[in-house]
Amino acid sequence: MKYLSVFVDESGDFGTKAKSSSYYVITMVFHDQSFDISDQINRLNHELENLGLCNHIVHSEPLIMRRGEYSNLSPLERKKIFQKIYHFAIKCNIKCKQFYINKNECKDELELKAKLAKEISLFLRNKYEEISLFDKVILYYDNGQKEVNNILNTVFATELSIHETRLAYQKDYRLSQVADMICTLRILEERANSNSLSKSELLVFSSRRELIKDYIKPIKKLEWK
Repeated sequence: MKYLSVFVDESGDFGTKAKSSSYYVITMVFHDQSFDISDQINRLNHELENLGLCNHIVHSEPLIMRRGEYSNLSPLERKKIFQKIYHFAIKCNIKCKQFYINKNECKDELELKAKLAKEISLFLRNKYEEISLFDKVILYYDNGQKEVNNILNTVFATELSIHETRLAYQKDYRLSQVADMICTLRILEERANSNSLSKSELLVFSSRRELIKDYIKPIKKLEWK
């Protein structure tokens, strides 16, 4: 039996008020379970333990922005943590797909949902021949946002007859943390392109050039085209 795991994470919100985010991102990380990544997971766990982070869940956005549990860490300490989850993703045999919507181009929440559903549906149709080689597709999502949960369940049920869904928390799956990390990089890409990176972001990545060259461009090579 061949299984394809799909780990999903999102960034943004469905609000339209002034303080709401101007973007919405959904990232999917695809893992063919015939490729064992247990060695990579064990190595990541060991490297985080060496940084004093036993059983640590990497939350990329607060890590870079020095929030919450990362508020007392130096830029170098935060960068080292980010590099661990980043290089783990690069070394695993995975693919990813990002769905990015500029909310300023949507008149309301309904249009935003419709655009996301359309883009995900179109992607699955285009990849149907490759996906159909698997006996089952397992969708992992933490049900963090009911709107995303509804979109995923509806689109996957419509486009694929071989899928099942599983509740997945980031604490249980490193690839869920990778999906979170890729969401964060997609947002950083937009900020880099508009020269609007924050001070905290520049302290971690040193420069816009470093962020694009050493992180954004390599992660794009994982994209399932």
